[in-house]
Amino acid sequence: MDRVTLGMIAFPILFSLLALRVPVGISMFVVGSGGTILIAGWLPILSQVKTSAWHLFSNYSLSVIPLFLLMGNFAAKAGMSQALFKFMGACLGHYRGGAAMAAVGACAGFGAICGSSIATAATMGRVALPELRKLGYSGALSTGSLAAGGTLGILIPPSIILIVYSILTEQNIAKMFSAAFIPGLIAFVGYISTIHLMVRFHPNSGPRRAYVNYKQRLQLFKSIWKIILIFFLVIGGIYLGWFTPTEGAAVGVAGTGILAILHQNFGFKDFKDVVEDTAISSAMIFIILLGAEFFNSFIALTQLTNYLSDWIFTQQFSPYEILIIILLIYLLMGCLMDSLAMILLTIPVFYPILINLDFGLSLEDTAIWFGVLTLVVVEVGLITPPVGLNVFVINKLAKGISIVETFKGVLPFVVSDILRIILLVLFPSITLYLVHLIH
Repeated sequence: MDRVTLGMIAFPILFSLLALRVPVGISMFVVGSGGTILIAGWLPILSQVKTSAWHLFSNYSLSVIPLFLLMGNFAAKAGMSQALFKFMGACLGHYRGGAAMAAVGACAGFGAICGSSIATAATMGRVALPELRKLGYSGALSTGSLAAGGTLGILIPPSIILIVYSILTEQNIAKMFSAAFIPGLIAFVGYISTIHLMVRFHPNSGPRRAYVNYKQRLQLFKSIWKIILIFFLVIGGIYLGWFTPTEGAAVGVAGTGILAILHQNFGFKDFKDVVEDTAISSAMIFIILLGAEFFNSFIALTQLTNYLSDWIFTQQFSPYEILIIILLIYLLMGCLMDSLAMILLTIPVFYPILINLDFGLSLEDTAIWFGVLTLVVVEVGLITPPVGLNVFVINKLAKGISIVETFKGVLPFVVSDILRIILLVLFPSITLYLVHLIH
């Protein structure tokens, strides 16, 4: 069997292992190391086992991942999710569908601190769902808006997956953060507009709540201004060159840690939980990264990427046709796979192809633009049937609401996302505007 065929067979084997619920990192390690043994024998894989873990886990750039995770966990324990939702609810709740808009706004705010879509959805779901149900919101609107709002965590900086993409493609993390900001803002506006249209056609699905005066809003703002200051200090410091991303994450950890410790309900058990959650999440991510290291080495040995590149160019597809095909593959895979695993699995295959296409952009601009597009499409996959991980996370929290009703509620947000993808594909300057302005 030739190398290219072996590389092609590896993917269905990998997907089969994932379908059997074998952990992602283990699956990628088994397939990658097994394939390398078949091609090159035992000696290269033993040498890789000896060195890869050390080189990967001692990588300074990757230290930003557990730091941002710790920052998000501290913020959650400090009651930031509740405070954000209460403040946004006070500002928007008197509009029809305003509480759902507030939930999306709180998801955006917490996602900016947390950096994880599933964690954002789970945290905000626990906070906002009871309030939305109490106000009489329909099951479809309440669960759909929270599932969609949770996806903002993957795009609004700091994003864990954005960091991983930057490291994989050797791009500047600060520039990637800058590029993701406007698409993240467009996503937020799109979701708010979607809720507005949903309650316009179904007024009873999102009733108004009592008006909250400006004095009360100011009181609620006092509970969140510190975390907003920390966020702008961290992200602004990275953009302005005051900190490296790792240093910025450390500043964020220190700030949110102090806020959490000063929080009246924060005790030693909470501190222990924060450290344990961060350690478990970090270990999971690093195991996936290690598995991806072995799988990607195997794919490089098969020269599958070169074969696909040659085949695509012989078909004389236009650059945009190739881009659309890749984005459709991401959309389909996003319905079935974890977003991080999908990025690690596909970027080594798709990135070399995309980077050699002529979109009228520089190599760096192409890499940054493609990275943001990838994240947006992966984000859509988190809420797209038949799987949509965010949908299942929210539905599990929403007792008495069927999964069908939740998917009905999330479909208008999927339409909003598809329109946003089209906009970002047609106008790369939207993504690249802040990159060129700041850097």
